[in-house]
Amino acid sequence: MTLFKSTLSISLITLVSRVSGLIREMLFAAYFGASSQTDAFFVAFRIPNLLRRLFAEGALSQAFIPVLSEVKTKKGESACQLLSLKILTVLLCLLSSIVVLGIIFADYIVFAMSAGFQDDEAINDLSVNLARLMFPYILFISLSALISGIQNTFSEFKLPAFIPVILNVAFIASIVLLAPVLDEPIYCLAIGVITGGIAQLTLQIWGLNRIGFFKDTRQNITLLLNSKFLDENVRKIVRIFIPATFAVSIAQISIIINTNIASRLETGSISWLSYADRIMEFPTALLGVALGTVLLPNLAEAWSAGKNQRISDLIDWGLKLVFFLALPISVIVYNLAVPLASVIFHYGAFSDYDLDKSAMAISAYSIGIVGLISVKIIAPGFYARQEIKIPVLVGILTLIITQILNLILVPIYQHAGLAYAISIAACFNAILLLSILIRKKIYRPNKSWFMFVAKIIIGCIVVYLVSAYMSEVFDWKAMRTQPLERIFYFTVMLVTCLAAYLSITKIIGLNFKNLIKQ
Repeated sequence: MTLFKSTLSISLITLVSRVSGLIREMLFAAYFGASSQTDAFFVAFRIPNLLRRLFAEGALSQAFIPVLSEVKTKKGESACQLLSLKILTVLLCLLSSIVVLGIIFADYIVFAMSAGFQDDEAINDLSVNLARLMFPYILFISLSALISGIQNTFSEFKLPAFIPVILNVAFIASIVLLAPVLDEPIYCLAIGVITGGIAQLTLQIWGLNRIGFFKDTRQNITLLLNSKFLDENVRKIVRIFIPATFAVSIAQISIIINTNIASRLETGSISWLSYADRIMEFPTALLGVALGTVLLPNLAEAWSAGKNQRISDLIDWGLKLVFFLALPISVIVYNLAVPLASVIFHYGAFSDYDLDKSAMAISAYSIGIVGLISVKIIAPGFYARQEIKIPVLVGILTLIITQILNLILVPIYQHAGLAYAISIAACFNAILLLSILIRKKIYRPNKSWFMFVAKIIIGCIVVYLVSAYMSEVFDWKAMRTQPLERIFYFTVMLVTCLAAYLSITKIIGLNFKNLIKQ
């Protein structure tokens, strides 16, 4: 299967995940709106989410997948399975300890995330209770994410991409079935999180069995017990994992700081930012996560085989695809923030005021879409080489810049200032990492890039004019009682913008078919 076909299949499955996620958010917004209780839930849920990104989808996967690919290439599948079992065992012990400590010290963790809640004892207690209920989710989802990395190494991308759908279904079921009958409906969300986490891990274990991972289980367990547990490969993963943890934690520290700042702003600020963040996850997952998932094991394999030109070609292909698709998406989201937020969130308890505030955050986040997605293509260029130092140093610098921008922008734009800071810093992060890749000659861009970008900019100008005009045609707030019409008109607008972009780029000589040949 070609890289594009693999990416496309992941994107399509991810689309199902994101659509189910949007249904989840629509129900959430309609039932709970944006209040102090939703702020409390988002703070509580952010804690296990941060640790999930740290221990599974972030640092560990960056350390684990390249080494696992190297072992698979040089020593075969049996050695690969044995190494996977060792890392799974380490992660299980580590995460179990973290879950216990997290439950015990939940009140201190919540304080670090949202010091502004201390003025409201009821909301602070609610956050602590929700955090304690959801802490075991870290164990389930982190093991699940690590298993996804194992499956990706064996070129199995579809099931891992589908896994997030399970959590969304659990969320939806909990809102529909439990919210009406609970004395405090917000607790239904915590139940949905735990149920979804257990279901995700169960399905992932089944996926491992499907690719034959447990075929020699008895033999591998015997080897595991009799072999040196901390062998060279495990030590190599640990050596990469420790600085990678620091690199990933930098981004998480930024999120913690931003959440803390938001907790001191107007009530609902955390929720408005969280709703906007859900919108941003749509393009970043469909394109960035899909490309990153496919590229990392391929880059690691190319590095193990000494194919330096192949590494450069893979990065070039990924970046061109990102620029071609992400730039117009950024323009569309910026201009259509209000229509977008109205179609997805503007129901039930979600007020006109919430709509305006969420749309502000969406527009602010949109300018960072290219940067956020590009990093997912650029960073694997370092991780595949088992080189973590540079991303760590760039991450520290990015964190500092983010906080300087917060000091400047938050007093002016309030919660949207936090989104602007993240967006600008993400673009800086991507540009700096890319310049280092070029300077180290890991990536060697060709002369066609100038004309390529120029043609995309022309297409984006057309998209900007079309989307800016169409966004003002309808009164989106007034159409609240006409949801089907609102969805129809928005769909027509979106299709029109995309058709205009693809048409103008084709006219000026930018052939999409040439971009997907890899």
